[in-house]
Amino acid sequence: MTVATDKIADRLVKEGLAVRPLPGQQERFLSCPADIALFGGVAGPGKSMCVLLEAIRHIHNPDFSAVIFRRTYTQITNPGGLWDTAAKIYRPLHAEPKQSTLEWLFPSGAKIKFAHMQYEDDRFQWDGAQIPYIVFDQLESFSERQFFYMLSRNRSMCGVHPYVRATANPDPISWLRHFIRWWIDDETGLAIKPRSGIIRWFVNMGIEDDDWADDKQVLVDRHGPDALPKSFTFIYGDIHENTFLMKKNPAYLANLQALPLIDRERLLNGNWNARETAGMFFHSDWFEIVDAAPVLERRVRYWDRAATEAKNGIEARGSHTAGVLMGVDKQGVFYVPDVVRFQGSPLKVEQTIKNVASQDGQNVGVGIEQDPGQAGKAEALLQVRNLAGYDVKANPVHEAKGVRARPVSAQSEAGNVKLVRGDWNDTFLRELENFDGSDKCKSDQVDAASGAFYLLTKKQKQAGVW
Repeated sequence: MTVATDKIADRLVKEGLAVRPLPGQQERFLSCPADIALFGGVAGPGKSMCVLLEAIRHIHNPDFSAVIFRRTYTQITNPGGLWDTAAKIYRPLHAEPKQSTLEWLFPSGAKIKFAHMQYEDDRFQWDGAQIPYIVFDQLESFSERQFFYMLSRNRSMCGVHPYVRATANPDPISWLRHFIRWWIDDETGLAIKPRSGIIRWFVNMGIEDDDWADDKQVLVDRHGPDALPKSFTFIYGDIHENTFLMKKNPAYLANLQALPLIDRERLLNGNWNARETAGMFFHSDWFEIVDAAPVLERRVRYWDRAATEAKNGIEARGSHTAGVLMGVDKQGVFYVPDVVRFQGSPLKVEQTIKNVASQDGQNVGVGIEQDPGQAGKAEALLQVRNLAGYDVKANPVHEAKGVRARPVSAQSEAGNVKLVRGDWNDTFLRELENFDGSDKCKSDQVDAASGAFYLLTKKQKQAGVW
């Protein structure tokens, strides 16, 4: 263990805490001398714990202060989140929490504050601040302007050399992907592990315009004596090095392995190139086609409605109304016995949904997708009234299509979603395979399948029906 991490560990031991940096990347991160160090790559290596531990290095300095940022307030205060984790470390060190201001005050007068920066202009609220230690937890969620503006607030009059630490998970469309490009293999999107922890120097010249060198003087010579290069490094996190997590929660690795393909590539394999594209959500060979479904414990038909109307029997290029019937057996295997898909006027949509509900029977729940806004709410309530006598729910949707599709995608890849043979199979599978998570691709049947899966897997059950 290095001298730098020794100081942290000794302080924790002195106060009777069993928390200490683990050998490997955690120690490397906590002993890094760079102005800015980013710890990231996968979920689970203890990134957030490290930035919290780093903050206690200077708690006996009465003028020391630190600010730890998350993008939103709820990300700080969620159960088991940063605030709760900090309590396990800071409270035994005799720090006093101030929940109203999200601050920890230490006996010396040192202060560690948690803050959010949800909106782009929130960065200006920190004008005039002097913050020796700044943390961005999940840096990929912040904008480039927010990050570099806060570097101007990273200054110190307390004797502590100002520095920045950050954590991140892979995000191929984030500005961060371009910024750390030297540490990432351009073809595979994976970290170049021999480069992990190597310190380089950069001069920032604008949005996505930075100049790098292995030596500070090279940049000074290149940009003039007024250039003020910053040192930076990226340290790749490996979940397998977090032996504490592996021992205490061995199921965590299994949870990552069970993620949908796109999330698994990012959070388990650390792939900075993994994008939501066609084929990343569904493959037709994941679905076994059976002649009949077994007895199903719960069933629901979920409708994603559209107003596009066919003309003279010819389908238009717009969306379709889709109703996916899905059920789950007592082993937890999901079956899709039927899909209804058509184009029609609002009146035809209303009549068809009611007719199909009558054919399905009253033991089949009905889900109605509720679009955002007051108009979507009013329209969904009309559909609910139209289905009086049936167990029907309006389901407000707020998340992106790709996010909503991930749970059913994960179960499909695991072979836990089966289709009952029917003339709708090919159209259904073709749409699933072409789905890329964007609003531009056809997704009526995907949205209906995602909604049906969501309602079936909710913890609430209504009258033993679904």
